[in-house]
Amino acid sequence: MSRPFAAKTHAPGRPLEGEHAVVTGGGRGIGLAIATRLAAMGASVSLLGRDRPRLYDAVQQLPAGTAADAHACDVTDAAAVQAAFEAIARTGRRASILVNNAGVARSAKLAATGDDLWNEILAVNLTGTFLCTRAALPALLASASGRVVNVASTAALVGYPYVAAYCAAKHGVVGLTRALALELATTRVTVNAVCPGYTDTDIVREAVDNIVHKTGRTPEEARSALAARNPQKRLVAPEEVASAVAWLCLPESRSVTGQAIAVAGGEVATG
Repeated sequence: MSRPFAAKTHAPGRPLEGEHAVVTGGGRGIGLAIATRLAAMGASVSLLGRDRPRLYDAVQQLPAGTAADAHACDVTDAAAVQAAFEAIARTGRRASILVNNAGVARSAKLAATGDDLWNEILAVNLTGTFLCTRAALPALLASASGRVVNVASTAALVGYPYVAAYCAAKHGVVGLTRALALELATTRVTVNAVCPGYTDTDIVREAVDNIVHKTGRTPEEARSALAARNPQKRLVAPEEVASAVAWLCLPESRSVTGQAIAVAGGEVATG
């Protein structure tokens, strides 16, 4: 049975004060933008990722006064994920917000997609989301208003050529989101996904390099080709994705669950 919602009292501009957010892939790009926004709204933060030095540098970039820590962790390794969440608990903080942002993208025609590439893409994007959610779930259920936000992609909503593994993995993330939202509907935990279009991050910069290498276009032409998918004719900024995630984490967003929200300038429509 669900318990009645009780509003908390927060300092002005800090609606997430007292919450603890775990952000995977938090060392750069969208993950760091999300961690920064949640910290600015009052949350303490744990960053997870494989690159320890990058994580520690990211912690230093968070707003002054943020209670934050970093844990090197491969999200595809169940034992490592469990150990990371146990380490977070030993700090005296338990996750009330989980943002599954860790991801990887590689392009290849299906016929050229080997087993290793397929398994890597699914392991990081989909299995990693499952493992982190499973590890965080006890703490989320014990919190006053748990939040899971999965960073998917417009590739979770439509198909794109030459990235079949990535599309399959991100479609899986949205399916997992919807299933878990229904499973937890009578609790105080919500589960949603945000689906960015092409965003100005390292992954897109790698895509630009790949286009340049394969087609001979200039970097500017390659970026324009990616931005052209967006009806606004631009790349999404990481901070725009962070804003959508932050909104889903607010107490007043408790009725929003099981959604896949596109942040893509109108590229796709969801309903």
